[in-house]
Amino acid sequence: MERSVKKSPVKHFIICLIAGASLPLAFAPIGYAVIGIISPAVLFFLWYKSSPKSAFILGYAYGLGMFGTGVNWLHISINLFGGVNLAGALFATYVLVAFLALYPAVVGWAGRKYCFSNSAWLLLMVPALWTLAEWCRSWILTGFPWLNLGYSQTDTLLAGFSPVFGAYGISWLVCLNAALLVYIFYAAKPGKLAAVTGLIFIWGLSIPVNSIHWTTPDAEEKSVVIIQAAIPQELKWQPEIQKRTVDLYLALSGPYWGIVDFIVWPETAIPMFYHQADELIKDLQTLTKYHNTGFLSGVPFMDLQTRKYYNSIIVIGRNNGIYLKRHLVPFGEYLPMDRWLRPILNILRIPMSAFSPGTGRPLLEVAGVPAGVSICYEDVFGEEIIDAMPEAKFHINVSNDAWFGDSLAPHQHLQMARMRALETGRYLVRSTNTGISAIIDERGKIVSRSPQFEPDVLVGTVRMFSGSTPYSLFGNWLVITVSIMVLLICSISNSKYIKNRSDQ
Repeated sequence: MERSVKKSPVKHFIICLIAGASLPLAFAPIGYAVIGIISPAVLFFLWYKSSPKSAFILGYAYGLGMFGTGVNWLHISINLFGGVNLAGALFATYVLVAFLALYPAVVGWAGRKYCFSNSAWLLLMVPALWTLAEWCRSWILTGFPWLNLGYSQTDTLLAGFSPVFGAYGISWLVCLNAALLVYIFYAAKPGKLAAVTGLIFIWGLSIPVNSIHWTTPDAEEKSVVIIQAAIPQELKWQPEIQKRTVDLYLALSGPYWGIVDFIVWPETAIPMFYHQADELIKDLQTLTKYHNTGFLSGVPFMDLQTRKYYNSIIVIGRNNGIYLKRHLVPFGEYLPMDRWLRPILNILRIPMSAFSPGTGRPLLEVAGVPAGVSICYEDVFGEEIIDAMPEAKFHINVSNDAWFGDSLAPHQHLQMARMRALETGRYLVRSTNTGISAIIDERGKIVSRSPQFEPDVLVGTVRMFSGSTPYSLFGNWLVITVSIMVLLICSISNSKYIKNRSDQ
């Protein structure tokens, strides 16, 4: 089938820009999940007979709209807490947006260039390429997996496939749904019928899949209290505020010692290095021992020998422990390409953190039970959360989304945490500084949650689970391997097609 090589008109560029800008509506807090399918379907429809160059341009327009509206909250932390004026913060944010937009652009270009058949391209190559692009985006420059299509479906029947294929598998299914919708428009009558049948099959299959329980609840349950002190980020690290901060956390926790099994404070709730908090640590050790209540909190940790410092979680209770954050936030907790960028940022007087990455499994004993632990950004990477499996009976994430104010970011982050609970078949306890703190069940449903930007105490019960989901066993490799194989088959078929045409 011959494809058009004409340049896409300006109106197609604008349509893709608008379609991309609408995609964040599919994610929390809006949650119109159907847009997660319709929005990429618009792009695929315009890609269908585009030349590789036009497909690149249209994909780039879609990416600009998608990331320009969906992650523009990044400028808040750069402006308010990074010491950069608003214009500079917006510029830095949209430099990142311009980079991220390359991913859908490359998907369009590669798909149109290396697949001769429009039907094979649409139904096989596009879902595979898009999924691989999302996966690449999760590790290039340490990764930024925001707005992956799979997260838009946490409240739909497709979420039932999460324990099997993970978030990237759901992205693949979303792309396939979008591709089938487009195929209904372009295909002949038999093809239209096949596309409709495919859609019915996917959604029909999701019903029995959702009824499968991959993990088994234990008889044991643990009661927890999550303390959200809502300390403003701009005040948190001021020396004169430190004692007041600690006193507030202690006051909010006070009524629950001896009442619940464990207490959780959020990321860096203790606003000083671990070695500087000796008196507080001793008091907490006394409280945990006397009341038989476990305690977990975020606290910065400095290795006094190497002078390196880490973002960490400490556990005090039957068995004390510490976890040092492994996956740092680029341009937030550390500076990529430090040798080249540091002099520039010093000239511009832009402050940067310099945490070091930790090592070891993210597994600690909390109230006598093994728990998978993560700090902030780490819970957006499913492959890292499953490092604690299968020993972990539940998960704990401590976070601080105060960096991004009253924006989409805290809601999007909570939705990604819900996917981690789904993938592993485990409860997830999420403790944040200013919200949204939550208890999430093994089906990714929010059992209880806190309001934002106000002190709150969230009390609840966490069920313990045993067993492994397929995703916790195989991670992302099942979906990634299949996607790569699809691309190889399509590329080989394309080469044979070109060779046969040249021989004629």
